[in-house]
Amino acid sequence: MTGEDYYIPAAAMAISLAFKLPALRHNWRDPLLRSVVALLTLAGAVFAFAAPPTIAAVNRWTGIANFSAPLVYCLITAFSASCLVLMVNWRGGPPEQTRRVSRRWILGYSIVIVALIVLFALGETPEERLRDFDTFYANTPYVGQMIALYLLAHHVAAVVMVVLCWRWSLQVRGWLRVGLMIIVAGYIFNLGYDATKMSAVVARWLGHDLDGLSTYVAPPLASLGALISAMGFVVPLVCQRLSDHWQTWATYRRLGALWQEVQISAPVGTPSVQMAWWTAAELRVIQRESDIHDGFLHLGPYFDKGLRDDAYDRAVADGADEETARAVADAAMVAAAVRARSADPEGRINGEDEETLPAASDGPRDLLRISDALRRSPVVQAVRRQVAV
Repeated sequence: MTGEDYYIPAAAMAISLAFKLPALRHNWRDPLLRSVVALLTLAGAVFAFAAPPTIAAVNRWTGIANFSAPLVYCLITAFSASCLVLMVNWRGGPPEQTRRVSRRWILGYSIVIVALIVLFALGETPEERLRDFDTFYANTPYVGQMIALYLLAHHVAAVVMVVLCWRWSLQVRGWLRVGLMIIVAGYIFNLGYDATKMSAVVARWLGHDLDGLSTYVAPPLASLGALISAMGFVVPLVCQRLSDHWQTWATYRRLGALWQEVQISAPVGTPSVQMAWWTAAELRVIQRESDIHDGFLHLGPYFDKGLRDDAYDRAVADGADEETARAVADAAMVAAAVRARSADPEGRINGEDEETLPAASDGPRDLLRISDALRRSPVVQAVRRQVAV
């Protein structure tokens, strides 16, 4: 792999991190958000410092041959810990238990990082190796143990992540399950990276030469594994947000029939709220619900409880369930009241009965059912024809 093969994933991680930093600035106490930022930072650092040009530059700047080796190993170990901590915070649970498990993973991998530094300091690596450090120094005292330790720590994290994500994916649905399965796929590539690296190192211990596995096969597996895993963490968050946004717009559109119906009852000269095209969908839904409730108040004197009861009975007779029948009855009463209000332009009828207002026990959900009934229910259409006659 060339330097570009490392720098492109690093740039992708940096872009993702740039999008997350503003949220961290406003909500830095959120442990899940901090875990995501830590993972993206460490993933980008691993790719950036593992690139051969960067390895050569760091060795030259420090004046220590192969100084990049323990640096990259420590970054990989820290990245493994960040994945485990993110998974703990993502899954949730009692806050104290989550913090305790996270601290244990951080402490354990911090000990591994210290051990890597100590082992490198005790060993000797006089000849610079940019691509095959693992196999070239596999039999060197202390350095060989350092290589085995970082591979073992990475392998443990990969196995734990596969097990945790697989088990969790069997308990959930939707985008979260999709994301977990993507993470599992990514970590299978990481397990392949561990297998090829370990095979090459063990082969060196036994006097054989499988260096090609470590030099040419393992790096692409690690790159693919990291990118796929990062996608698995991002997909549920992004897709769930898009899904929520789509659902909000769908709610806004579904309320349109009821909103248009009650607008007819608004008194002449009633000011309307004008919203800019960039106004958030949530605010539009709130404004539309407010307009509908105001319309109910204006229609209050014209609501007919007897007509609503008749419409309810007809809906039940047609096989509607309790909630649907109630929505159909309210929709029929609203449609009749709108026409009664139109027939009384001077507003001679006064007073209103609060008990006759359309049901709103479930808030927006009842409004959605009433709006749907206005568009689809044959009972409501029959009432409209009856009132027109």
